[in-house]
Amino acid sequence: MTGPRTGDGALTLGDLFSSITPLEVIVFGGVFLTIITLYNAIASRGQAERGWRHGRRNWRQRPHRDALVPFRGPDIRPSQAVPFDSAEQLRLVMGASFKKRSLLNRGEARVFTAVEQAIGEAGLPWRVMAQVCVGEFVSSPDEAAFRAVNSKRVDILIVSESRQPIAAIEYQGEGHYQGEAPARDAVKREALRKAGVRFIEITHEHGPKDVSIEIARLAKLVQGNARN
Repeated sequence: MTGPRTGDGALTLGDLFSSITPLEVIVFGGVFLTIITLYNAIASRGQAERGWRHGRRNWRQRPHRDALVPFRGPDIRPSQAVPFDSAEQLRLVMGASFKKRSLLNRGEARVFTAVEQAIGEAGLPWRVMAQVCVGEFVSSPDEAAFRAVNSKRVDILIVSESRQPIAAIEYQGEGHYQGEAPARDAVKREALRKAGVRFIEITHEHGPKDVSIEIARLAKLVQGNARN
């Protein structure tokens, strides 16, 4: 690439551009585009690798080995996760120690005793059970809705002589209405309402007499429904 120079021998900018041939423009343009393309590719790969490393920390594996879902809860160490394999569960249980504990706390036990006494005094052929999962006595064709209540428990369940659920009794202690407890109760209450099971709340302020009144009221409702 040569061209005319000025009188003092210096090559001006205008002389430089006027001396470039079309072929040289094409060659220089191709080299420039290649450099830009390579730079963008390298930059994109670096961003992808950084994003993958960051995303990898936010994913955990479901119990099913092939399904990955984003995990936003606390970091669970492998030793804390519930093992999927039954043999592994057995190994953990065999290596651990267990001890029995009370099925009901003091307040729940007091209500349980009062319910049993009230039913016995009224001569009702009912039975009383404690800490029963909702999924054991209600069902739903909606699988997602059933899963929402399946493992939730009621403190006390009253069943008929034929083991049909009549009413669920929840004991509400002094600190019950905190956090998500009201929302959990609302879920259970709505499911039981739709299933035709009464939902009765007993607070720490209620005594045996109050429980007897509730049982008498419940007996009248059941008898009235039976006649209808």
